[in-house]
Amino acid sequence: MRVLTLLLTGVAAGVAGSVVSLASLISYPVLLALGIPPLVANMTNRVAIGWNGLGSVLGSRRELAGLGPLSLTLAPVVMAGGALGAAVLLAGSARSFELVVPVLMALASTALLVQPWLQRSERFAVRGTTPLTLGSLFAVAVYSGYFGAAGGVLTLVMIGWVVDLPMVRRNALKNVLATLANLVAMVAYVVFGTVDWSATVPLAAGFLVGGWCGPSVSRRMPDEALRLLICGCGLAVSAVLAWRTYR
Repeated sequence: MRVLTLLLTGVAAGVAGSVVSLASLISYPVLLALGIPPLVANMTNRVAIGWNGLGSVLGSRRELAGLGPLSLTLAPVVMAGGALGAAVLLAGSARSFELVVPVLMALASTALLVQPWLQRSERFAVRGTTPLTLGSLFAVAVYSGYFGAAGGVLTLVMIGWVVDLPMVRRNALKNVLATLANLVAMVAYVVFGTVDWSATVPLAAGFLVGGWCGPSVSRRMPDEALRLLICGCGLAVSAVLAWRTYR
């Protein structure tokens, strides 16, 4: 039953990760519900979610046509950020992570809620590859390497700050960059961290399937209802975690 739960969670989270950049807001609470400690659950989730990125990139080849040069320009920025985020997590204590994670969950859910406003705001109009936009993308990658929930949402906004692309192509580029940032963090967690492999394997398998299917869903599906549903669930999980942690 546990394996099936993780497999189905991975598929659902993988599709959500490709469509609305919110895989972790689904998968991380399930890992907690299965009794995995928060810090281990986060590392386990980051390792498994790498397969979501692989599936998403493979399924987005049509939208990625011609974006190779831009991907190569932005790749070192997000990989360096992912490495720093992983280093911060590994250097901290489990208790410090438990204290900060309800806040991160709430911020991630709020970022999802205001995503449409951010994308319409003049402050986030296209500016190209400037020190400000690259620095902001680096900061988002640090967050993604550390925790990651809704990191894809923030990456999507930052890409729109760098280059003018249709949303479906911007989402495909986000899949590439988020995968690269997570890949560095994933290696760090495997080598230096604590990963629950009995949970990682079925979750990763589900992520791969969901990531592969996600781009085809994003071509057809209006995501407003799903965005609001996941946002509400994320805030609810944040409230429960805050009550357990701070009481």
